[in-house]
Amino acid sequence: MTIFKEKLDEEYLTAAEVKEELQDVEEQRAAEDDRELRYELARAIEHVNRFALLDAEESRELVERLKELDKVDNPTAHKIADLLPRDRDELRTVYAQERYSLSGDELDAILDIVAEYA
Repeated sequence: MTIFKEKLDEEYLTAAEVKEELQDVEEQRAAEDDRELRYELARAIEHVNRFALLDAEESRELVERLKELDKVDNPTAHKIADLLPRDRDELRTVYAQERYSLSGDELDAILDIVAEYA
């Protein structure tokens, strides 16, 4: 017998948006009597504090600007917003799993947008 789980909804968030959500959770836990954070929650908070470089509003704006480009879909825009690649090689790693490659001009267009936020 195999048990399948049905995916009801899917939403992409950048690390900065997750950081904002986890800060709210952390504040709620601080107000409780039992202030202990579970290991997983503490590690998640530590991770986003270390790697989320933009604030949530900037990351949302960056994602929206990236999605306006032809070869950038929603999941890829979120990856780029989290990683903030600085050069073509770093950006190519984001597209390594895709069935297509980007031209130099397309890469530069993406990098120009990212440079405004990084």
